[in-house]
Amino acid sequence: MELRHLRYFMAVAEEGHFGRAAERLNIVQPALSMQIKALETELGGPLFIRTSRRVELTEAGILLLAEARLTLEQVEHTRLAVERAMRGETGRVRVGFAGNAIFSGKMIADIRRFRKTHPDAEIIIQEIAPQQQVEAILAGRIDIGYTPDNSTTADPQIRVQKAGNWEIMIALCDDHPLAAHPQLTVDMLAGQPLVLYDAHDTHENLTVVLAQQLGDSFRVAHRSNSTLSVLAIAAAGLGLALIPAPVQQVNIPGLVYRSLNALELTANLVMISRMQEPGNAVTAYLAMANVKS
Repeated sequence: MELRHLRYFMAVAEEGHFGRAAERLNIVQPALSMQIKALETELGGPLFIRTSRRVELTEAGILLLAEARLTLEQVEHTRLAVERAMRGETGRVRVGFAGNAIFSGKMIADIRRFRKTHPDAEIIIQEIAPQQQVEAILAGRIDIGYTPDNSTTADPQIRVQKAGNWEIMIALCDDHPLAAHPQLTVDMLAGQPLVLYDAHDTHENLTVVLAQQLGDSFRVAHRSNSTLSVLAIAAAGLGLALIPAPVQQVNIPGLVYRSLNALELTANLVMISRMQEPGNAVTAYLAMANVKS
């Protein structure tokens, strides 16, 4: 028994007439009669009582009509569900982010826009350190990462897309002597204990430029993956934290922010994902996130 047989049968049962059913199905009546006869032969008995004016269902035909409706409704439900999955309207998107990504506004805007356009898709977000995001993506634990660019993202299996770029600022305790200056220079950082994100490893541009300009007076006192930890260390007077400009939105008692006169020093945010992405919901998210706001 094929689905087309059920559709032909339902048309005859609902129309009560082979001619009208054939017209509804857009096939010729003899072909429809042959298909119904083949179905009856397969099932082992008549489904219709044929008269000169109309056709009526037998007891077996009444049973088949109820079952056929359920079957075709389920088939239609399955078709629509698969089509929605193909379009990425359902499914799951797992997003990992480094702490400072939320301050840029990019990730939050992307997620909110995706929720509006794909309300039935599931979104899971979790904070993951920058150096761990590539591994998490390749291992299948997350699908998309928002992170400062770093040495781990240079992987041929990872797609890297720019998401933002900002100036570097200095976060420091409010009683630090340098807090009296409205703007700092790189020279002022000489010999000062600096607080960096772990993403700023020895090969990353910010670390390279500072090392070149400060030489032996370049001193990294603390590193952390956590934005709150970086700011807490600075607020406690244990060092000067180099942070992306959007982080200055965070208000911590005893902490102040100062601009840094160094245009060559910037902080970036990238969105990383698998180069070959099998998930339709993830593909839809990536396409939406790359639309210019």
